[in-house]
Amino acid sequence: MNIRSLTRGDGVVIGAAVLLFIASFLSTYSAGDTCVGKYCPQTSGPNAWDALALLMSVYLAGVIAAALIVVARALPQPRKFAGLEIGQVGASLALFAAWTSFWTIIDSRGAGAGLILGLIAALVLAGGALATPLVPALKVALIGAPKPQAAAPYGAGPNPGYGYPGAQQQQAGQGYGYPGGQQQPQAGQTYGQQAPADGTAGGPAGATPAAGSPADFAPFWFAVPVARPLYGEDGSPSPIAELAPGTWYLAVEQRGQALIAQTQDGRRGVLQDTTGIQRG
Repeated sequence: MNIRSLTRGDGVVIGAAVLLFIASFLSTYSAGDTCVGKYCPQTSGPNAWDALALLMSVYLAGVIAAALIVVARALPQPRKFAGLEIGQVGASLALFAAWTSFWTIIDSRGAGAGLILGLIAALVLAGGALATPLVPALKVALIGAPKPQAAAPYGAGPNPGYGYPGAQQQQAGQGYGYPGGQQQPQAGQTYGQQAPADGTAGGPAGATPAAGSPADFAPFWFAVPVARPLYGEDGSPSPIAELAPGTWYLAVEQRGQALIAQTQDGRRGVLQDTTGIQRG
């Protein structure tokens, strides 16, 4: 899971869920309302935890909906439940909680702070869940991508490995495509060696530009501003992965306006939307 893939809309959803949980502990009915079931609000002042149906259909339903929405956004691959993506299930559950809360407060003859605050939180939760894919301001990353650091090449330092361009220099050689790294030729053609004139290049497995790519193209690290799908090189319409903000990926080839990107686990695919990407 990558929390950097969360958006401002997800932040609204999380805040509404916290507010909804707090509201469940407040008084459901105000003083002066008639007794509901075995409770008399004039003396006992019950909250949502005293009414299981109300608790499950509004308050906990909203909290569960927010959890599903956030988890679906943070996962690299969409997960499905009963044929639906869990994010869609969460949005539907949020809408159900808001709908139930609205009619509960309409039917009440003396709504307390718990019902009023619960309705507001449920409406904000449902609005955030439904509006995030439609409103550009809500699709902005909640946590911005870190800026590339001008340090030694990939593969060393406290965070060694693929996707860490800001690593320290290692003795084995320079990092392939690392932003700001010094590429020095070594015996046996190391990762940082420049490509010879015949178009061949050394580098990590799967990171060599494919035949037909522009002769002047050099692999580089990049980060996306928001989560973007990565499609298969075979032209399949279904994404094979999702590029998340805050993670560095390696561009190994250019095809028109699109880029062939390689993920941390070695998968390659086509990034069709390259607008606003941050090059290292």
